[in-house]
Amino acid sequence: MRLGLNLGYWSGADTTPAVAQAKLDLATEAERLGYSAVWVAEAYGSDAATVLGYLAARTTTIDLGAAVFQIPARTPAMTAMTAATLDILSNGRFRLGLGVSGPVVSEGWHGVRFDAPLARTREYVEIVRQALRREKLHHQGKHYPLPLPDGPGKPLHLQVYPPSEHLPVYLASIGPRNLELTGAIADGWLGIFFSPEHADDQLRHVRAGAEGAQRSLADIDIAPSVPLVVGDDWRECADAVRDNAALYLGGMGSREKNFYNAQARRMGFEREADQVQQLYLERKYDDAAQAVPLEFLDATSLLGPIDRIADRLQAYAEAGVGTLNIQPFAAHQGSHDETVATLRAAAEAFNKAGVA
Repeated sequence: MRLGLNLGYWSGADTTPAVAQAKLDLATEAERLGYSAVWVAEAYGSDAATVLGYLAARTTTIDLGAAVFQIPARTPAMTAMTAATLDILSNGRFRLGLGVSGPVVSEGWHGVRFDAPLARTREYVEIVRQALRREKLHHQGKHYPLPLPDGPGKPLHLQVYPPSEHLPVYLASIGPRNLELTGAIADGWLGIFFSPEHADDQLRHVRAGAEGAQRSLADIDIAPSVPLVVGDDWRECADAVRDNAALYLGGMGSREKNFYNAQARRMGFEREADQVQQLYLERKYDDAAQAVPLEFLDATSLLGPIDRIADRLQAYAEAGVGTLNIQPFAAHQGSHDETVATLRAAAEAFNKAGVA
């Protein structure tokens, strides 16, 4: 198992230049500590591509990943251009993560209908890979016909040469059918709310997709992002990730379509997931955070002292994780120095776990 860092995206107080710079400095510290990859996300705050270009200039050995580029935000060809450019700037260190986002962001922010996400994703990945192979783009799909059949467009090919012979494509997916698609077409899976104790339920779908495409689960890098809080009392540490969990379970989607809430329900937290969502949609955010069960937070996070975290890291490795991407949280309102200390503690726990 390898250790990665997920920087997320900037929003709110993160958008001041000083705070943003401090967050970016975590990437160089992770590289110094021997982390294998640093990932950057996007929602409707900072974009991932610009930040990754900056990090390509600031680092030399650590892999750089998009977790994720939003599919409704870019055409497949634009994504291929961006991925190739970042691969050049990083000398072959780029990993391309893709995700359909959700109906709120897709339709409310990008103005793209959230329909047929599986078919769209399959076509999108096919076109991106065709472009990265520098083939002329011919695609007779329902969602992305290229060239358009009724205009002057002609098939074109990518004019730059990415150094990676096979640039890895990861998919962020949650539901069973999306997980099967990931197993069928992706090089890696970017999971969220991944728990070693509940991993079989998710990985059986990835495995089924892989086997249906004459592949195996070993062909796919299982790469979940996991919140990390270091402290003496793991229960107190859990409080630091309550707001984040409540946001996803309660606010990332509508009452009828929230993929993260559905995942918590599949893990056996049906009643609690309903309660968190109800409170969050009523804008009782503090109450929603307190309603997130401690057992769910512990199952999906790394919490507590280094020895406890090392034990959990062993469980993640035994569950089949290939790249474990930590998301550092401060036990209290932490400083940059505390976040750096969290990165170092994770590296220490990783070495103690002996899972490399």
